[in-house]
Amino acid sequence: MKQLFLAALIASSLVGCASVPMGDPQQDAALKTFTAPQGKSGVYIYRNESMGASVKMDVAIDGEATGQTAANTYLYKELTPGKHVISSTAENTDTLEIDAKPGILTYVWQEVKMGVLYARNKLHLVSDDEGKKGVLETKLAVSK
Repeated sequence: MKQLFLAALIASSLVGCASVPMGDPQQDAALKTFTAPQGKSGVYIYRNESMGASVKMDVAIDGEATGQTAANTYLYKELTPGKHVISSTAENTDTLEIDAKPGILTYVWQEVKMGVLYARNKLHLVSDDEGKKGVLETKLAVSK
């Protein structure tokens, strides 16, 4: 088992970085002013790690595909106020329920973890300060 794990680790390091469709640089800059939408809630889902760089991770909100993340990218979505379920799929699927408040921004960190064959993920609700810092380290990926 240890040899299989080492082989997977070496193979994943030899594979290039995954890429996802990137958002418009002007929209990226505007979203990094962290201005909350009136009457709605904004959610940032960011991945600010290089680990698992060869793996794209699918993100959905309330069961609807939202986009994919790659290393050092983020997704942004405006939501109606209320409870929403964010899910993220890699080797595993993780979910996080958030309570979106009108005029408030929410930050979700998509942590990358070592998996058996490729990267796993874990979603975390983080503070405004931690979330803004993480988003500033990343670039906007296209949201659906």
